[in-house]
Amino acid sequence: MLDKLTPNQRLMLAVAMSVIFFVAYTAIFPPAEPENLAANKKVEQVKNVGSNQDASLQVSSNLEQTTGHSISEVEKYGSSDANTILTVTNKDFILKVDTLGRISSKELLQDKFKTKEDKHAQLIPSTGMKPLFIRFLDEILNNESTRVAYSASINNIALDGTPQKVTLTQKLSSLVVTKELTFYADGHYDAKISLSQDKRYFIYLGQRPKVNETEQMMTVTGAMVYTDDELVTIVEDGDAEGRKTFSGVELISAFDQYSATMMYGFPKEANIIIERDRDDNPVLYFDATQNMTFNGYVGQKEYKVLKNINPVLTNAIEYGWFTFASKPLFQLLSWLHGIFGNWGWSIIALTIMIRAVLYPLTYKGMMSMQRMKDISPKIKELQAKYKSDPQRMNAAVMDMYKKHNANPLGGCLPMILQIPVFFAIYRVLLNAVELQGAPWMLWVTDLSRMDDYYILPILMGASMFYQQRLTPNNFTDPMQEKVFKYLPVIFTFFFLTFPSGLVLYWFVNNLFSIGQQFIVNAQFKNAKDAEIALHEHAKKIEKKEKMEKKDD
Repeated sequence: MLDKLTPNQRLMLAVAMSVIFFVAYTAIFPPAEPENLAANKKVEQVKNVGSNQDASLQVSSNLEQTTGHSISEVEKYGSSDANTILTVTNKDFILKVDTLGRISSKELLQDKFKTKEDKHAQLIPSTGMKPLFIRFLDEILNNESTRVAYSASINNIALDGTPQKVTLTQKLSSLVVTKELTFYADGHYDAKISLSQDKRYFIYLGQRPKVNETEQMMTVTGAMVYTDDELVTIVEDGDAEGRKTFSGVELISAFDQYSATMMYGFPKEANIIIERDRDDNPVLYFDATQNMTFNGYVGQKEYKVLKNINPVLTNAIEYGWFTFASKPLFQLLSWLHGIFGNWGWSIIALTIMIRAVLYPLTYKGMMSMQRMKDISPKIKELQAKYKSDPQRMNAAVMDMYKKHNANPLGGCLPMILQIPVFFAIYRVLLNAVELQGAPWMLWVTDLSRMDDYYILPILMGASMFYQQRLTPNNFTDPMQEKVFKYLPVIFTFFFLTFPSGLVLYWFVNNLFSIGQQFIVNAQFKNAKDAEIALHEHAKKIEKKEKMEKKDD
């Protein structure tokens, strides 16, 4: 069947099968819904008795295995303004630290990051693990640490470009914990944690952000560990199994589609640990020393921001299997954005460049399919003539291919090369936070979201339909022809909810495929006309020579 399909038809079939697989898999194995702990448990209100005084946190005494070890009940519940001891304000975000010394909230103030409910994005989930939470190995000491509040040297910080430092102190009966945090306007922070005595303890990365989860499609969420040998380990939500330990780690990240909570700058000997919670989601923490320094970041995965903070953070932007191709494609897209100043036109320019690079291969495949179509009647004659002798029939067919320089698999190589390119650009356009709130023109005001008017998906479907009409095919089975006839309708249906940037790429790609098919059809027709003319000319010369010989 495949040898009768054009390169574009093969590509569409492969993509359609992939889309159907992903949709079917998601329907059969839906992601587990997190349980609402607040509805099933009761926790007494945490009372803050002063920013410079010790306080008592009244919590339930029951412990539960949520990460493979006992975690205090208070850790599973959210923080509120009542127990906030530090507020860091910037034009782009508001960050809060609670009485447990954790980053309890980070709210993005930029309009382009608003949720579908038109609210500011909140990157720290209200319940669950939070960044900078400390757990002691000693159970008695750990229980006490969840009941004694931290105090802050400053209660409010306004970041205006100059880094601001604050000291958090927790005075336990036998130990003093000190956290020196320096906050920067770009969203990252430096952390120095000291204990008055050497006790074994662990520092948690915190849960991943959960923003606009219902809009995220076919994206990876979970935890990532990046080591100094450039090895990336990703544990997706729902796939965590047992305990994994890493050393020589340069970066850890808990991430969703566009944002992440990260920590980096660890000593090489630091042990990074991944365990699972009761929903089989990964939980990241590390074994800390008496005096521990590291860095952290909570925010969007914007390439330029991460690179300016520390180039190692750019490894948190992960594209799955196609990272090797997606990373350079995104850098090329960013370079084009520097020229055009508009992500929509940059996507169109990138599409043109990709088509130009693939043109020789697609041209070869299209010409091969044209030749196959041209000799198709002769092949059918040979098949009918030698139907009782398959071996002789195959030999005759192969001779026919060789005589006319036709290859039944001539379109396979272009198809194989185009599929990774498509999925690479697909991952780029799906994961690029830079497209959030980025307009193209007219009705397209956010390339990261679906076209509310469905104009781009309909144009894409129409261009695919016209491309099919224009492309020659060699269908012998009516059922095959019907399947491909309805492919544009199927694609249009799937693309209705796809991000506008991705639909724009596919639409422009179709337009260039149509243009290329016009060129190939015209060239093939001209070549065929020239061949016929040459054959006619040869016949005239031969006839003339015969007439001259006859006259002699």
